[in-house]
This record gives sequence, structure tokens and C-alpha cells, in this order.
Amino acid sequence: MSSLDGLMVEDVVITEKMDGENTTIHREGTHARSPDSRYHPSRDWLKAYAAGVSIRLSQDERVVGEYLYARHSVSYENLQSYFLGFAWIIGDEVQSWDSSMSCFEELGIKPVPLLYRGEFKPELFDEIIASLDMMKHEGFVVRTADAFKEPDMSAKMGKYVRADHVQSETHWMRSKLIPNRLAGE
Repeated sequence: MSSLDGLMVEDVVITEKMDGENTTIHREGTHARSPDSRYHPSRDWLKAYAAGVSIRLSQDERVVGEYLYARHSVSYENLQSYFLGFAWIIGDEVQSWDSSMSCFEELGIKPVPLLYRGEFKPELFDEIIASLDMMKHEGFVVRTADAFKEPDMSAKMGKYVRADHVQSETHWMRSKLIPNRLAGE
């Protein structure tokens, strides 16, 4: 993100940046990052989960979230779900945070953890960084609470990732599959 101008608004949302796979659920199924993502056994849970969501979406709707079944660099021991939503998109418009939360509630999707909601202020990012345990958190994502067009995403949304985030030389998909844990397991 080259400028913070698009985030200097009265209502910004900051959520935890989860260490998983950016994943889209749509009417036809699901894919990780790109529609041509190949098979991996860690995605079996997601395929079953998405089947119950996909049929409830219209052709132009997408739900985007972090898929957290497989451990990457951060270990999670108390997840509400292996899929945590962060955006609801209709056509080329990322819906407002409030509309996304309403959609998620209707679909039974848990959202990523909310860290802050309110007015942007210059010291905000330093305060959020100071509040995070960088051994347990990858970072944070900030977005305007209002809806915006996908082509404007680089101005209306950004992320901060901890220094030296990736702790392994081997990509998680080529390593032994270690599942994260759900709350109550």
C-alpha cells in the first residue's frame, strides 16, 4: 500500500491477519487464491464446508476468508472454525463491513477476529502492533468499513505482516500436514 489516504476515514475496521490460505467460496464451489488451485488433502474439510455455503450464494456473490485447517507458521489452538470470513463481494463491489457481518451470520460463517473499529488516527497502527503478541499473530488487516469497488482495493484495504513471518524453508504444502485446533477440541 503506497498511501494511507484511502484509509483516513471516520470508520475503519482492523482485523487479525490470520496465517492461512486466502480462500473464496462462490456458487460453483471454492478455490484458494486462484481458481486453478490444485488438490491438497488439507482442503478436504473446506470442500465439504463450502458445499453448504455455495448453494446459498447467487452467481455474482463470493465470500472470501482465511482457511486455517493446515498449520503454516502460526499455530492456532482455539479457532471458532477452520474458515473465518473477512469479505462478502457482489459483482465487483466489496460489501460494507456491517453488510458482510450480516451475510456471515445468515450463512453461519464466523468472521476473523476484530481488533479495532473506529476513526483512523495517525498512531493507530503503532497501537495495534503494540497490542499483538508477534509470536502468536501474523499481523493485521485494515479496511474502510464502507463498501468499495474491487479495483479500489489497494487504496481501501491494506495489511501489516510481522517481520520475518515465514519461519520455515519448506512451504507448508510440502510439509507434514499438521491441523490447527478448533475451540473445545
